[in-house]
Amino acid sequence: MKLIISAFLSLAALLAGNSSSAAESKTPASNWQLSAADGKPVKLSDFKGKVIILDFWATWCPPCRAEIPGFVAIQKKYADKGLTVVGVSVDQQGASVVKPFMQQLEMNYPVVLANAKMIGDYGDIGSIPTTFIIDRQGNIVSVHQGFTDRATFEGQIQSLL
Repeated sequence: MKLIISAFLSLAALLAGNSSSAAESKTPASNWQLSAADGKPVKLSDFKGKVIILDFWATWCPPCRAEIPGFVAIQKKYADKGLTVVGVSVDQQGASVVKPFMQQLEMNYPVVLANAKMIGDYGDIGSIPTTFIIDRQGNIVSVHQGFTDRATFEGQIQSLL
């Protein structure tokens, strides 16, 4: 019974989402260079001067899938104001599962394929989705673990744009 309650509480925390602010410490985002789902190299510095929503996710993750339509809408609404959503797929099968998934959900933002170094650099991502908000200076200003709704992300990026 304790195991069932523990599993339920873990699931509830994941679905409710947890947020923390890194604004006080101005934690710089770790630089990276990874392959995009289309095989082209992408690096964090490609987005220098932009506000970035960096989302660690997987195709098989229901809360991740639930967040993606919000990210598509945010990218569409705020791209011309200096925002870029970047998806970081942790799918072990790589581009073979990510590319068709991106087409199916009409993802309009870059998606890169994570590696162990990047995951470690961002704190050994313990659950997905985990999403980082990065300001124009390249500092992590907040971290969200678990499903987070579109309105929360929009509220946080408004002052950064």
